[in-house]
Amino acid sequence: MKDALLATVVEEHATLEAFASLLVYEQKALAAVSPLETLPGIVEKKTEFIDKLASLDKIRDTQLREMGLPSGGKGMELAIADDSRLAQQWQLLQGAVDRAHRANSTNGLMIRVRMNYNEKALAILRGAPGHAASGVYGPDGRIAAA
Repeated sequence: MKDALLATVVEEHATLEAFASLLVYEQKALAAVSPLETLPGIVEKKTEFIDKLASLDKIRDTQLREMGLPSGGKGMELAIADDSRLAQQWQLLQGAVDRAHRANSTNGLMIRVRMNYNEKALAILRGAPGHAASGVYGPDGRIAAA
């Protein structure tokens, strides 16, 4: 049974590493001038990875319960206590989780910065109160009066 659990954790690790790599690729796309060309494909692939990781998590929890252990982190702590191969692979998986979490946080920040920039640019172009519209051309092609 532990061999099956080990195989699941190995597959989780490989999937999470691929997911973390995709997040780095997403960072590069978000930094591009026009990310809309690549982002839809990235989002689709991210969804596939998330679904696969959720499925592997359920499989791992089932395997733990079949071994008479609780599901989740507590069960894994007990499972790795007497299995160095499983412990090593679990540690690798946790490292990949940390890398993916950091990359995802960075991407979220990049998205928020881009959205704020776009909102401010639109407010200026619309001549919203509190935003200086001087130097911006109006619908008639003339620069708006200050």
